[in-house]
Amino acid sequence: MSEYLEMPRWVPITLKLAAIYNLVWGALVVLAPQTPFAWLGLDAPNYPSIVQCLGMVIGVYAVGYWIAARDAATHWPIVLVGLLGKLFGPIGFVYTASRGELPWSMGVAILANDVAWWLPFTAILIQAARIHEARRTTAEGFTLEQALRSTVPPNGQNLFDQSFQTPLLIVCVRHLGCTFCREALADLASHRNELDHHGLTPVVVSMASQEQAAPMLARYGLSDVAHVSDPDRRLYRTLELRFGTLSQLFGWNAFWRALGEGAVFRFGFGPMVGNGLQLSGAFIVKNGRIERAIRHQSSAERTDLSKLSCDLG
Repeated sequence: MSEYLEMPRWVPITLKLAAIYNLVWGALVVLAPQTPFAWLGLDAPNYPSIVQCLGMVIGVYAVGYWIAARDAATHWPIVLVGLLGKLFGPIGFVYTASRGELPWSMGVAILANDVAWWLPFTAILIQAARIHEARRTTAEGFTLEQALRSTVPPNGQNLFDQSFQTPLLIVCVRHLGCTFCREALADLASHRNELDHHGLTPVVVSMASQEQAAPMLARYGLSDVAHVSDPDRRLYRTLELRFGTLSQLFGWNAFWRALGEGAVFRFGFGPMVGNGLQLSGAFIVKNGRIERAIRHQSSAERTDLSKLSCDLG
């Protein structure tokens, strides 16, 4: 659990570098407003005081980034504001440059000041969300029995009691708009006979409501499968299903599985229903205990249901 409660060392280093960068760039613009324009081969501004005011704003961000470097999990709003500025700035530049009001050569400064920071700032925000989720899990401290007893499918019997009547295959998906969640539902449907042979009763857990999930379950022939709505992610957290990192959510594996292997063309995608940072997993629960568990380490990871259910004692 401890690795989920602390920021990686690269986070404060990145934020301090951002602070230094903003301080240097802001000071340059304030003290020598013509210099950046000269570097780009552009005419000096007619009103340098306006450019100097912009430089002061850039310098103020340096203070915020340095503060955030001390505890980015607490001061994540500073990082968010910084990222928003780095997103809206390029959008404004592209709009004005396309109208001929700014030269495209100024895009060099946009790349260094804004675009270069998109990935690290996004990764920091995701890491902050992971830490908040881990702290929430630690504070609540639900036992497996408590979580299972409080999880009641539409049939009216909680999962803890059900597990004493028949082993449960609990499939926790990310969000129903996710290509790989839809793939997981299709896999579950294709293995129904095999699961029945092993005496497993499938249960789908999502963050969607019963009404939101019903069309998707019907689409894959799973209308008769119990669905559990867990928007607060209590069961997800108790089963130790974490939020993903930037690379786990959007890394090469997800890209290749979606496009290279064509998952997105076979299963499509839709609106996000739930928290998009959530990773998925599958569990066999028998007599109130977890017999087997698969906790995915990537948004694109696929559960081998045959392997998970084989030789179940």
